[in-house]
Amino acid sequence: MRQLLKTHFGYDAFRPLQEEIINTVLQKKDVLVLMPTGGGKSLCFQLPALRFDGITLVVSPLIALMKDQVDSLTANGISAACLNSTLKDDVVEMVELRALSGELKLLYVAPERLAQPEFQMFLKRLNVSLIAIDEAHCISEWGHDFRPDYRNMKELRRMFPEVPVIALTATATPRVKDDILKELNMQDAPVFLSSFNRANLQYAVRAKRSATGQLVKLLQSYKEKPVIVYCFSRKNTEEVADQLCRAGFLALPYHAGLNRDVRAQTQDKFIRDEVPVIVATIAFGMGIDKPDVRLVVHMDLPKTIESYYQETGRAGRDGLPSDCVLFYTYGDRRKQEYFINMMDNPAEKALAHQKLKQVIDYCEAKTCRRKFLLEYFGEECDFTKCESCDNCVPRSQEAVEEIAVSKKVAADALAFDQELFQILRKERKAFADAQNVPPFVIFGDRTLQEMAFYLPQTLKSLGQIFGVGAKKLEQYGDRFLALIQTYSRSNGLDERSHPRRIEPAKSSTVFTKEGSTHQKTKELILQKRSLVDIAKERGIVPGTVIGHIMVLLKEDPKLEIEYLRPDADRLKAIHKAFKSTGTRMLTPVKVVLGDEYSYDDIKLAGLFK
Repeated sequence: MRQLLKTHFGYDAFRPLQEEIINTVLQKKDVLVLMPTGGGKSLCFQLPALRFDGITLVVSPLIALMKDQVDSLTANGISAACLNSTLKDDVVEMVELRALSGELKLLYVAPERLAQPEFQMFLKRLNVSLIAIDEAHCISEWGHDFRPDYRNMKELRRMFPEVPVIALTATATPRVKDDILKELNMQDAPVFLSSFNRANLQYAVRAKRSATGQLVKLLQSYKEKPVIVYCFSRKNTEEVADQLCRAGFLALPYHAGLNRDVRAQTQDKFIRDEVPVIVATIAFGMGIDKPDVRLVVHMDLPKTIESYYQETGRAGRDGLPSDCVLFYTYGDRRKQEYFINMMDNPAEKALAHQKLKQVIDYCEAKTCRRKFLLEYFGEECDFTKCESCDNCVPRSQEAVEEIAVSKKVAADALAFDQELFQILRKERKAFADAQNVPPFVIFGDRTLQEMAFYLPQTLKSLGQIFGVGAKKLEQYGDRFLALIQTYSRSNGLDERSHPRRIEPAKSSTVFTKEGSTHQKTKELILQKRSLVDIAKERGIVPGTVIGHIMVLLKEDPKLEIEYLRPDADRLKAIHKAFKSTGTRMLTPVKVVLGDEYSYDDIKLAGLFK
């Protein structure tokens, strides 16, 4: 299992509880996993999926998260796809064909799809080995994010009574946990409760006086680093974003009142490191798998402790030091109470008042904020001070601008070469743009930091870096290694010895069909077959074929693909749209071009000058 972990994901060791959970799943037992955001929940079903003969069905309500996870799995050499309401009929048909053929190891689906009779018929034709239910708290009416569509899970269990289920959530009180077990008929299932302590996050509450001015000063310490600022209302998000732009920061607002295309473009720009600051209502962030958010700010009171924990949990998912700041004034309580008092249901109103009081208690606490959060979720704490929140660290010891840096995290941090790190970031961005994926899909920040610290001088040494699996070493290793070698020679630097790590096996393992998939596509290209023909023969979508071609051209720039060149007028129109939007992202270009051009048309045009 550790060899698989290194080969496909580039990790050398499991995080707490992961190995025990995975072993339980491999025994085909139901299991409930309560683990904080960034704790590694996804790996608990992704790794077993490689060991099972059939397909793993993953239910997730978050379209953005689905896409990010599929992109990441594909980059790691694992065959995965998703089905949701944003896909066209021909794409859905192709994904279903891939699933039926046995090519896919993981299929992500939205919960509302499970209620469709035709989709249920399709599922019955699959060889399902495992069902993973992500965001499992959505099934409970006692949770902060109840979704009626999640009640479709009962039907899923009836359809596959012998298939083990792994339910996962990052935010569940003891009452919600019991409700999940009851609703999924898993009362006898083992429950794995990981610590909710996010050791790399530092919490602080500030008096809400001249909050925007304080925010501007705060952001000076986070230049070019991803930041999410949460506001109570749509109007607030636009006002704060405008003030930040006037102060010299690149910031965009995000709320449900904006045009759908604008929201999609804003989200893409943030995920792809093109806009560092997003000012948003809580409509933003659900399903954002961006691991390198360094600061989460709440300009107003969150509704509940659960939502606050979840929203702050979007910071530092990669385990690197990150900060969470909440601006508080007692007057904000009245805004929340106004909306609560408009509720018709007395029970719901009483619960909302109780939840609000708990948030006020957190803000006004004089004791350790980390301890407050952990005990709220039923976790016993053996400490009274965490050494990394504003109540535990004396103000004289605080870092630049009422934000504490964890002593433990600071001691563990690598003193990596900042200049080389920036060089590697630019190369990562270039690969990401070429493949139309977020930069973190290529490599995470921690991986680049290790490269910039250990300075590997051979592919073997590079393969020992955290996050460098066999597939990524094969695809990106030569280019990143060349940059590190050149920089090291220019600055007279030597490779640092690395703690002994597990080396990745060759990428063409029995657990993925990606090892030889590019070569099969190349053979069909040499036969001058059309994209549609290649896709049909391979059982994949044309967009995947184009992705294969991108990889093949990096390996062999002389590969003859001229016969695939689009019509001159269409090619010119697409290139003009790219130029007018000033981005390499597909969505803004698609908006300019309209329905006459598909995403595949745009991706294909990117291969030709």
